[in-house]
Amino acid sequence: MSATATDMPLPKARIRPGRILLWTVLFIGGMLMITPLLFMFSTSLKTAGQVYDLRLIPESPTLANYVQLLTENGFLRWFVNSTIVAICVTASNCFFDSLVGYTLAKFRFRGRQFVFIAILSTLMIPTEMLVIPWYLMSANFGWLDSYWGIMFPGMMTGFGTFLMKQFFETVPDDFLEAARIDGLNEFTIWWKIAMPLVTPALSALAIFTFLGNWTAFFWPLIVTTSKELYTLPIGLTSFAVEQQVQWEKIMTGAALATIPTLVVFLLLQRFIVRGVMLAGLKG
Repeated sequence: MSATATDMPLPKARIRPGRILLWTVLFIGGMLMITPLLFMFSTSLKTAGQVYDLRLIPESPTLANYVQLLTENGFLRWFVNSTIVAICVTASNCFFDSLVGYTLAKFRFRGRQFVFIAILSTLMIPTEMLVIPWYLMSANFGWLDSYWGIMFPGMMTGFGTFLMKQFFETVPDDFLEAARIDGLNEFTIWWKIAMPLVTPALSALAIFTFLGNWTAFFWPLIVTTSKELYTLPIGLTSFAVEQQVQWEKIMTGAALATIPTLVVFLLLQRFIVRGVMLAGLKG
């Protein structure tokens, strides 16, 4: 009597040395990357006298640093400032960069390549060379020590325009022509037809822009003078006074500052993964 398919023994999975080595290297690399983050959270749970104790788990962990930081020193105001700046600049980038990228990708007009090359050329200019023109412009328009002064240099970027243009070029023209035949105007076609098809690129742009503005230090330091307009990176430096560095407060503030970035990444990572999958299928 012949054995049925269910009675056949399943083949044993082979353990390949190369795969074991690969996972070992990835594990070690992951631990090296996450160790500073763990020490940051660990230090935030220590008192000033325990800061230089290198044990990962504090002997007597405390939340006093979090309570003090959230109730004193203007930390919440700095947190709100960073949130306003990061969200406004991210929204502006997603809107204007995608709009210009769509125009360059789907419209044929005289000087289109020149405009695109001019936008790309801005990527080659170091930020330090732009600080003086930005400052003079802010002073002339009365933008010093204001939200607009912090935000205006990043409201639209060459990188975002380039990224969105490349993705819009993958959108089939037939979809757009069908929408035009149905009587939709160009703005509606961009918003309702083209934009949903480039969601992965838009999500990636949103993440990069949000993280870049959330951690921005150099330009906000120059353009702001009042403590009420400090962003988080600027405000945390006030804990490093001349005679003493309050590491426990710096690490506590840094730990709280990582929460929005983690939330943004967790909300948008599935779109990035989907974009990579789609790119692989198109290849």
